[in-house]
Amino acid sequence: MKILGIGNAIVDVICKVDENFISKNALTKGTMKLIFDQNEFQTLMSDLKIEKTISGGSVANSIVGLSQLKNKVGFIGKVSDDKLGRKYEEGLKKENVDFYCFKKKEILPTGTCLILVTPDSERTMCTFLGTAGKINKNDISLDTINKSDMVFLEGYLWDEGDPKKAFEKAINNSKKTAMTLSDQFCVDRHKTNFLDLVKNKLDICFANEGEMMSLIDAKDFSEVINFSKEIEKHIIITRGKKGAVSIQDNKIVEVESKKNLNILDLTGAGDLFASGYLHGYIKNLSQVECLEKGTEMSAKIIQQIGARL
Repeated sequence: MKILGIGNAIVDVICKVDENFISKNALTKGTMKLIFDQNEFQTLMSDLKIEKTISGGSVANSIVGLSQLKNKVGFIGKVSDDKLGRKYEEGLKKENVDFYCFKKKEILPTGTCLILVTPDSERTMCTFLGTAGKINKNDISLDTINKSDMVFLEGYLWDEGDPKKAFEKAINNSKKTAMTLSDQFCVDRHKTNFLDLVKNKLDICFANEGEMMSLIDAKDFSEVINFSKEIEKHIIITRGKKGAVSIQDNKIVEVESKKNLNILDLTGAGDLFASGYLHGYIKNLSQVECLEKGTEMSAKIIQQIGARL
């Protein structure tokens, strides 16, 4: 297997809302909010018209993208043996992704992410992790990791306790480890741990400009470039309309973003960028070619609703 993804197994529920809904519910547009109370989550969903329901999760989306590019991939995530859990598994199998999860009836239901798309195509996410957030080291199969050329992790999954132990088991036993920082709030919550991972434990790190600047408390993007060169790691940064940058072995490569797109929904832009970049990486393409493939995949996904092509 080329790449094994490990992340939150979340069912995405996509709804269109106006700006007032975001402010009325005290949400911060363009970010992800964790909701720990199931009743609060159900109340938030109660008055919304559902546009689409699909198996999701950040790294799972990337893994599906890699599968669609004809790569042999798998995914580890925790679901419950309930209606959404079965739907989740079916969604991955349909995309030719090997799903490594022993389903059983958990106390918490399968995780759900409410994706609120405003008229400007920005997405604001409210996530009830359910059993996805209870992943532990026993869910991580060493046999599966040993059969994989690379493990790809998501920052959303990181938390103290069991998820951290699952992370460490995966990193300590993988041939090569990549990770996406996931979200600026994620970075702010776990800054010390994430900084240690980026500097000392990861081979490849994906982030957007805001996440990376928050991670190192940078005031200017040049500080991000200098930091990436100093730690001598492979860092890939998306910059929205400014394109994307790859820093490796003191070599800095940039590509522009695609122009004249009919943008409908920014959900999954970073996830599918990672698919394209990693596809190029495992095919031994140049940094420029990897960035271009990532940009191509990202441009495709934002011209449709949802995070799966």
